[in-house]
Amino acid sequence: MSKLMIALFVSAGLGFAGASAAQTNAPMTAPISKATYTQAVKDADAQYTMDKDACASLAGNAKDVCVAEAKGKNSIAKAEAEAAYKHTPKARENARIAHAQANYDVAIEKCDDLAGNPKDVCVKEAKSELVKGKANAKVDRVAADTNKEAATKQAEARKDANADKREAEYKVALERCDALAGPAKDACVSSAKAQYGKS
Repeated sequence: MSKLMIALFVSAGLGFAGASAAQTNAPMTAPISKATYTQAVKDADAQYTMDKDACASLAGNAKDVCVAEAKGKNSIAKAEAEAAYKHTPKARENARIAHAQANYDVAIEKCDDLAGNPKDVCVKEAKSELVKGKANAKVDRVAADTNKEAATKQAEARKDANADKREAEYKVALERCDALAGPAKDACVSSAKAQYGKS
């Protein structure tokens, strides 16, 4: 079998979930509810049953490929639902890994149609894509975690800076009060304390 045919087998296997892969990588605007998540899992299981039943008319490796595709779609749908429900970088990483694993499982089944070196190459390519998919998912999760940590640190720094600024402004206000005397000074100090939340 030619390298072109091997590439077509692998790309067909890797492409069956491509549309939903883009969905997983897209930033999610809001998490879904528990009820929506539960329904998505039920829908995925129902779709899996229909897809698996459709494979029954096939035989041999074509049936194995069909079943692997059905299982892959099911695991992807469930992982995406969980990612939308949990709305965390780790859940999104798991969804991307589900895509990579599903693509790998289908590619391996398609490699079974080959023999000798072409089969060996097909298997190595499938494994390579799985490793890449898992690695990319991890890198993206780590980047998201780092961005979250950076945002938290930035928010804390901003809070500290604002507190420092208010304290400095308070000291300026008190200094202005020092130019006054008697009840005027007392009123000025009271006003400054009230304005800057000092007791």
